[in-house]
Amino acid sequence: MKVLLLKDAKEDGSGQDPYIRELGLYGLEATLIPVLSFEFLSLPSFSEKLSHPEDYGGLIFTSPRAVEAVELCLQEDSKTEVWKKSLKEKWNAKPVYVVGNATASLVNKIGLDTQGESCGNAEKLAEYICSRESPALPLLFPCGTLKGEILPKMLKDKGIPMESITVYQKIPHPGIQVNLNSYYSQQGVPASITFFSPSGLTHSLKHIQELSGDNIHQIKFVAIGPTTARALATQGLPVSCTATSPTPHALAAGIRTALQPHSC
Repeated sequence: MKVLLLKDAKEDGSGQDPYIRELGLYGLEATLIPVLSFEFLSLPSFSEKLSHPEDYGGLIFTSPRAVEAVELCLQEDSKTEVWKKSLKEKWNAKPVYVVGNATASLVNKIGLDTQGESCGNAEKLAEYICSRESPALPLLFPCGTLKGEILPKMLKDKGIPMESITVYQKIPHPGIQVNLNSYYSQQGVPASITFFSPSGLTHSLKHIQELSGDNIHQIKFVAIGPTTARALATQGLPVSCTATSPTPHALAAGIRTALQPHSC
């Protein structure tokens, strides 16, 4: 059975995308099509903030792109050495809060220890942060232009200081239409389509509706998390399943259940 995942491919240690591998274990043939590209913003300003850990009570990362922004700052400003010698250690003396294992592994690669990675979404991470001792200094939160308001609002309501800085924005992937056309002409209508973000849905839905035609009602629509599920519902699409956590294993199990006669 063919399933479509609207995300870019990321190889793990085995040289294969973990989502393709997990779905393959259930006998599902997955294809990945990227629907988003990213532009980085305000890196000089972000780099300056990273140079002054003494001004902050810790860091918050809710996406891999925010971690990539740190990597770019270190490369572009030749900060790699000073990061290794002193900055990394100073940041590690403070909490570094993270959503999800994928983001956590990237944060670990730049030498930082993480907390809260088992929180599958921003709302759960906010609850985790609120359960900790409130910092006297603001938490630095590098984020995208479309960051959700749940985490900032929950921290504000609890009186936890936070300073956000927009370091990237999502833009449509230039190959969306061509890649989707190619997939549908070669593979036909997929049994399920998984969306990984509200913006990914925004940029791909029109093409999917046109290509699927009347067969769109046969497709099981799946969301990687509650925010994306809400975006699907807002568009009037039935959500057959929402992954219990944003991991390949949870998503594969969810899709398998959704494709059975009694969906989740």
